Amino acid sequence: MSEVAADPRQVAQYRLGDAVLVRGEGVRCWDDAGREYLDCVSGTFNLLLGHGHPEVVAAIRAQSEELLFAGSSFQTEATNRVMRELVRISPANLTRVNLRSSGGSTANEGAVKIAQHHTGRRDVIVPFRGHVGQTLAAAGLNGTSRMRAPFPYRFPGGVQVPGPYCFRCFYRQTPDVCGMLCVQRIEDFIDYASSGSVACVIMEPISGAGGNVVPPPGYLQELKAFCDAREIVLIFDEIQTGFGRTGEMFAADHFGVQPHVMTLAKGLTGSGLPLAAILTEERMADWDRSLHGFTYGGHNLSAAAAVKTLEIVQRPGFLENVRASGAVLLDRLRGLQQDHPVIGDVRGLGLMLGVELVEPDGGKAVARAHAYHRALEGRGVLTRVSEHGLGNVIEVRPPLVLTPAEAHLVADRFGEALEAL
Repeated sequence: MSEVAADPRQVAQYRLGDAVLVRGEGVRCWDDAGREYLDCVSGTFNLLLGHGHPEVVAAIRAQSEELLFAGSSFQTEATNRVMRELVRISPANLTRVNLRSSGGSTANEGAVKIAQHHTGRRDVIVPFRGHVGQTLAAAGLNGTSRMRAPFPYRFPGGVQVPGPYCFRCFYRQTPDVCGMLCVQRIEDFIDYASSGSVACVIMEPISGAGGNVVPPPGYLQELKAFCDAREIVLIFDEIQTGFGRTGEMFAADHFGVQPHVMTLAKGLTGSGLPLAAILTEERMADWDRSLHGFTYGGHNLSAAAAVKTLEIVQRPGFLENVRASGAVLLDRLRGLQQDHPVIGDVRGLGLMLGVELVEPDGGKAVARAHAYHRALEGRGVLTRVSEHGLGNVIEVRPPLVLTPAEAHLVADRFGEALEAL
């Protein structure tokens, strides 16, 4: 038998942070030394209702005493209710639900497979910096070479194209004169960089790991029209943006665009339990269940948590609170931008915000972003740095139960951390 090191960081195959978290409640959590943190990343962007929401915990406890798990071949009350509710609250064209994934990566892969099956085509278009997932096929589609470089084989047919990143426009344009080149020039990539057989475009309406980029007005509408004209399936990855994160139930609602397919995960259970869904139009229902399914897909315990979460986020005032708290935080962070040139841009919707740090010449301030991230943690605020720690954007995604008063507290600490830098 191997001798086991006392320090878990010498056992883990991946890097661990210093803090040992032991308890959480709402937007706060505590480490084993009793130190309090404001969790501004909601765990892994999945604790939609914060740590230990009492109603969700009660639903999980009640379900655990009745039926923990049933394979996806069977109906259960919880999974049936989740599917019906997702159809009810999603864009009206999405009428079918595949609940057989347990995470975002496999949901996105399933959506791609459905698009390929439906169209008989193969290529997948992804924006630069787009994050499709961490499984081997999804990583091969991601919009950053770093995610593909370590592996000898990549998913064939991935076509990466410039995305709607106005702050650093690939085409060196501004929104008032660009003519939406980031949509129109996709035609060139199809003609010259693809196989000519394009099944789908998959993108996050607001990028997650890629820097919290919000598309300019009209972009998603034009992209939908582009896809419709070419019979390309448009997939919205709403794994981070779904269930109120942007201040609307889905980002699709905020932008007024109906995708052909939508993927959901993370916040679906409100609590950190794994569950994912693929929503499609009726025309894509001709699908053999054996083509996409996973052991823990449609987990009954997770479904019970999702039922309660979907009820809570639809209560009167819930989304209004997200918009109010998000407006406070966005306004305060933009106020800091006025006094600190290191902040090049502050952007976002609802409680999905990004703070981009820049060098004096406008370049990406990666080292400064990491220093800011550490300074924030030193002041009890948990954040993440974009592009899985290699970018220059501080990601701010607190639980949606954050109050305006707590938003002011977060902003105060952002200011203190800037002064410390």
